[in-house]
Amino acid sequence: MSSNKRWGIAAAGFLMQMALGAVYAWSVFRVPLAKQFHWSISQVTLTFTISIFVLGVSAFFGGLWLNQSGPRVVALTGGFLYGLGVFLASFSADKLWWLYLSFGVIGGVGLGFGYIVPVAVLVKWFPDRRGLITGIAVGGFGAGALVTAPVATRLIQSVGVLQTFAYLGIAYLVVTMATGYFMQNPPPGWVPQGWAPSATQAAQRAATDYTLGGALKTWQWWALWCLLFLNTSAGISLISQESPMFQEIAKVSVIVAASMVGIVSIGNAVGRVFWAWASDSLTRRWTFVVMFLVQVGLFYVLPNLTSATVLTIVSFVILMCYGGGFGTMPAFAADYFGSKNVGPIYGLMLTAWGSASAFGPLLIAHMRQSSGSYATGLRVIAGIMAVSILVPIIVRPPKARLL
Repeated sequence: MSSNKRWGIAAAGFLMQMALGAVYAWSVFRVPLAKQFHWSISQVTLTFTISIFVLGVSAFFGGLWLNQSGPRVVALTGGFLYGLGVFLASFSADKLWWLYLSFGVIGGVGLGFGYIVPVAVLVKWFPDRRGLITGIAVGGFGAGALVTAPVATRLIQSVGVLQTFAYLGIAYLVVTMATGYFMQNPPPGWVPQGWAPSATQAAQRAATDYTLGGALKTWQWWALWCLLFLNTSAGISLISQESPMFQEIAKVSVIVAASMVGIVSIGNAVGRVFWAWASDSLTRRWTFVVMFLVQVGLFYVLPNLTSATVLTIVSFVILMCYGGGFGTMPAFAADYFGSKNVGPIYGLMLTAWGSASAFGPLLIAHMRQSSGSYATGLRVIAGIMAVSILVPIIVRPPKARLL
């Protein structure tokens, strides 16, 4: 197998993740749907919540299926269901339950199946650059909204929100199925010609490939779950409150706050690639230590920032750390449990994403309501990050040979 082939598969995986990551552009649909059908913003927003929750659950089952039937069939099924779900959302006129079922459930299942495939495939093709390649793969997911949001906004203005779902659904189906066709595993035991792990890499990797059951019997799997949960909780608490928080802290208008949100969101995509790339040199453990240390300081000073520019920069870096967790963790899981069964092992770990998506926003919202400002909540998160540093410091690769 040539090295060129693996880079072609990587490019396909990135494009597939970009199409899937378009789900992050959901905010552009909220107001048009609410106005046209007289639904509340919370009712419309629940569609996105359902979609992400279903993604987390279905990624696990997609990982199991991937091991049995291979990545291509899972990728093609995921792409079809995702495109179909978004297309069917175009028939949601006055039927909120249909929007939940189509975009939320059917589209969410497609998202989960599709999301896990490039991650599981590329760690096998790139044992020499696990961090970089998984960062690039999930970086595509983080960047999807940057492309889709302006396109969807223009379509909504010209053809209406429901017709936009139809057009986008067809586009997603074509892109995800075309790229999903290229998803395949290398031959068992394949490594790049002339490559062998360095002493540092070997010291941070398990001696064998674990099954899902074997991984769950180790405390290290639960430690990695906690790392992903803690890092995601911190970042998503900021994401959930960005606009009103910027308005309150920097005293900016709604329009300026919206521009700040757009700039800050780029940090999510950049961080997925940057921190994952850095983890190949720093090791995954110390990358999380650094990300947590950075967030301790930034969350603590955030309430004191009155300059919109400085607030944007600080929030951008926090979102880089948020994305960095998603970029680094697939390689972390492959290091500790082997790449053979990383699909189901990391797929189940993604339940930390869904759990954090509930915990983080609820925590910051409760603190804001009870204290009357964001300062208390942000400093509580800084404290949580400080304690969290202990987890990556103590975690080590599992030593037992559980098969």
